[in-house]
Amino acid sequence: MTQTLGQQFALAVAAKDHEKVRELLHPELDFRAMTPNRIWEAADPEDVVGALKTWFDDGDEIGAMEALDTGSFADRERVGYRFRVRNADGDHLVEQQAYLSPRDGRIGWLRIMCSGYRPIE
Repeated sequence: MTQTLGQQFALAVAAKDHEKVRELLHPELDFRAMTPNRIWEAADPEDVVGALKTWFDDGDEIGAMEALDTGSFADRERVGYRFRVRNADGDHLVEQQAYLSPRDGRIGWLRIMCSGYRPIE
């Protein structure tokens, strides 16, 4: 079964596979994201990888993908994913919802909304 671009992206983020993320993103990318404390914009894959390294840094261990859901909306793909993350502050859940459109077989347009790190009691 072939994975969608959104599924491939979510799995690459979960694995912190920055090279795979770069491969999935079109060189002329239109990217925006919202995290609890910041709005992010980028026009190339390297800036997106930089954002991902900030969101999930070396101290964040992504232990499991708790959920992965995909679908389509008009001409966009939707992917939602939830990670269990452990860091110095304890265990957390992080959920992101993304909408994307392909360009030449890669992700050319990408919007992400992030829940932030939510503590697990």
